[in-house]
Amino acid sequence: MPELPEVETVRRSLLDAVVGRLIVNVVPRSFPGVMGPEGVDAVAPRLVGRRIKAIRRRGKYLLFGLDDGTDLMVHLRMTGSLVLTDRDQPPLRFEHLAIELDGGRDLRFSDQRKFGRVLHLLPGASQALDRRIGPEPLDAGFTADRLAAALANRRGKLKAVLLDQGLVAGLGNIYVDEALFHARLHPERPAGGLSPTETRRLHRAIRAVLRQGIANRGTTFSSFQDGYGAAGGNQATLNVYGRGRKGEPCPRCGRSLLLTTVAGRSTHFCGRCQPLVAPSLDAPAGPSGEAAIGSSPAGVDESPSR
Repeated sequence: MPELPEVETVRRSLLDAVVGRLIVNVVPRSFPGVMGPEGVDAVAPRLVGRRIKAIRRRGKYLLFGLDDGTDLMVHLRMTGSLVLTDRDQPPLRFEHLAIELDGGRDLRFSDQRKFGRVLHLLPGASQALDRRIGPEPLDAGFTADRLAAALANRRGKLKAVLLDQGLVAGLGNIYVDEALFHARLHPERPAGGLSPTETRRLHRAIRAVLRQGIANRGTTFSSFQDGYGAAGGNQATLNVYGRGRKGEPCPRCGRSLLLTTVAGRSTHFCGRCQPLVAPSLDAPAGPSGEAAIGSSPAGVDESPSR
């Protein structure tokens, strides 16, 4: 499922080519429900003639701000794609909607599993969405203290709590696994039981893995692509996600990575580097030839967050 780095990658790839364009037509394809219960026939007349003034991201949602103060919201969900293409190109595979822009190009939405949506939000609905979602983890206001307050007294498993979009916006299965590995925290630790040091470590790790994902233009295993149909490259840098299933070695200690299920989601971790019982002190460096458990894999910035 596209998470914060993937949605942000789509947003950045479309900015220059789409902002300022006029919507001239909305063409449904095989799945009219893509625009929600109102349907394309009811929504399309409200969009035609509107100019796109901005593209912003809120959590995993992509929001096209229109010149009448409303938003066109795109939620990619599991397999959705939003691609800018010339109008004379044939429909994409699993294409459900074409938003025709002036200048001869279309925004095409496709989705194999039909979970994604393209919805027209009136101002009240946009504000309700914003209130429902937690803080943006890369914003300055998302501090370690704020994370600690959000986790306090939460009895659920740490990974399950971090997947709650009301706690932190944009985190999903991939980046939670990666952040927990970087922070040396077991995914089944009680969320409210972290020490201040562990919370600061988790805060830094969340921001580091998200920044890395954006820098690498998202993670592509099968369907994710940017606004021009290009795959991301972050999958080559993942330390644990997708590797526990194969029992691949931990990049820190060399032991086989593990796979379990938390909150119904496949969860990849290292049983040694991420102990279920919190150590009383930070673990010492491993034996000769092993990286210390607290070391950071190459390429990940773990400097103190602002």
